[in-house]
Amino acid sequence: MGILFEDDNLALFRDGFLQTVGLSALSALFALLLGTVLAAFRVSPVPALRVFGTVWVQTFRNTPLTLLFFAVVFGLPRLDVRFDNFTFAVIALSAYTGSFVCEVLRAGINTVPLGQAEAARSLGMTFGQTLTHVILPQAARTVLPPMSSIFIALPRNSAIAGAFSVSELYGVQATLSDKGYAIFAIFFWVALAYLAISFAVGGVFRVLENRLAVVR
Repeated sequence: MGILFEDDNLALFRDGFLQTVGLSALSALFALLLGTVLAAFRVSPVPALRVFGTVWVQTFRNTPLTLLFFAVVFGLPRLDVRFDNFTFAVIALSAYTGSFVCEVLRAGINTVPLGQAEAARSLGMTFGQTLTHVILPQAARTVLPPMSSIFIALPRNSAIAGAFSVSELYGVQATLSDKGYAIFAIFFWVALAYLAISFAVGGVFRVLENRLAVVR
């Protein structure tokens, strides 16, 4: 259990932890933005946008994340799109997670009474104004619990990036294993780090739920 307290290992573990936090945070931000846009597409009155949103969601929700990493890391460079592996990991995680965010938001949008959208249109509001000022603020209250599950799972999903030369917690585990340390001790500290991140994300969503709760 004392492997973490050796100077070199502590620095390695710290860097891996911060890399996982950074990867998860950036992916969560882009997934939320992407998911919101896709949800708007899926409820849009424009058929082409609805088709695009549906195809995106069905494709990425049903593609294994590891396969998506392979497609991004090895496929995009063939199209002359070149980034470092960390950026590729953010792209893969954002595209994958964004499809789940979209479906959760769409479910929340469907819980808002149709009469509210009709009332907004009768006041002369456009579809975009109705969605951003009337529908989404109400939908956000209802989707926080399922949304928290998505973002709690995101740091664990980011472990796949370690297999693609991203120095996050999974990469720390692989490096320490190569040094010959006991696998149980390695997984204990790595699992503890993932738990800390998950509890932090869960805590943020609990605060949001309390602040946005509807007083009855």
